[in-house]
Amino acid sequence: MSELEFGAWGSVKNYDIEGNYGGVAAGAYDEHIRQARLMDELGYTYYWIIEHQASYVGAITSPTVFLTAVARETEQLRIGAMIWVLPFHNPIRLAEEIATLDHLSHGRVEFGTGIGTHEHEFIRLGLDYYARREMGDEALNIIERAWTQPEVTYHGRFWNFDEMLPRPFPFQSPHPPIWAAAHSMRAFEWAAERNYDVGTNISTDDQLADKLAYFRKIWKECKHPGPMPRQLVVRPVHIAETDEKAREEVEPYLLESMAIGREMVTNTRIGMGTDPRGKGYDNTRYTRANGEIFAQSRKSYDYWVDNNLALIGSPETVARKLQESQDRLGFTAFAANHHIGRMPTDLVDKSITLMAKEVFPAFEKPKGPVIPISLAAQRMSNPVHPGMAP
Repeated sequence: MSELEFGAWGSVKNYDIEGNYGGVAAGAYDEHIRQARLMDELGYTYYWIIEHQASYVGAITSPTVFLTAVARETEQLRIGAMIWVLPFHNPIRLAEEIATLDHLSHGRVEFGTGIGTHEHEFIRLGLDYYARREMGDEALNIIERAWTQPEVTYHGRFWNFDEMLPRPFPFQSPHPPIWAAAHSMRAFEWAAERNYDVGTNISTDDQLADKLAYFRKIWKECKHPGPMPRQLVVRPVHIAETDEKAREEVEPYLLESMAIGREMVTNTRIGMGTDPRGKGYDNTRYTRANGEIFAQSRKSYDYWVDNNLALIGSPETVARKLQESQDRLGFTAFAANHHIGRMPTDLVDKSITLMAKEVFPAFEKPKGPVIPISLAAQRMSNPVHPGMAP
């Protein structure tokens, strides 16, 4: 089979629903960190989480803090958020936080970036939802300068810095890999233009075939030096001993997974914002397509499976479906979301383990990008960063 890097999507949420993790965040965090250790031992390459604010979608509002705990409990996992929502952060402070995490993990950070998709989160924070693309561009320009230049002076529409002296520089040189989370064609085009790795979820395989092909086309037209960026696809995955058992275990949790806790937002004064879908007036083709996916996925198990929106079955079935999807789409990395709805911990652990022990071997052994020992040792003995004068 084709080479493929494997990761996991740490879907940390639902901790305040009765019966989940004792109803407290500490229980959810402890459980997910334990499972990150398990993934580290089993040979997963990546561990991703997601940032949301005031949301039922995810319960990680401080991704850098949470990933610091993960970093200190693991040894090999490359860790990151897909995404840190750029408009929600002061870019200098975020650059310093990521650089600090990069040192604490000894160079294992993957910097996943995006501009946000839920209008109500921006409204609640007093931010302009429709300026998020420009805010994201400014933020990334500042962050890349903060990681590579000894001082940053920047005067933009959203942020202004006068001879800021960012510290520390990242452990990785010149900085951690930058990923762009993409759904729309324009987002894939933007990622290709900036030569970023790209990650995506939600879309069907039919939709992703066009999007990833377009990403590769634009990237080649830009004539960037070096290898083509990585392309990550995220899917819910549940594996059991047989196809029948996998469906029996996952079906009730899968059908409810998209909407658990939604009333946390919809029952407030602001609700989802100016549109019930939460996308404001950005009524683009991809938001309409995603709306259809969300609607159908709450009704039909077969819709999930037939569109490869979830990979479910025995290890042999999941490996076959994953290979077929990779052959068609051409992605180079895959992240499995084993946390599906309110699925019990023992079933999640079983799926994590079967994925590593019986699906990974069907592909070439995943190898994440690592810093050579000699370079790491040199960095520890000489903290001078390439962007600093000795």
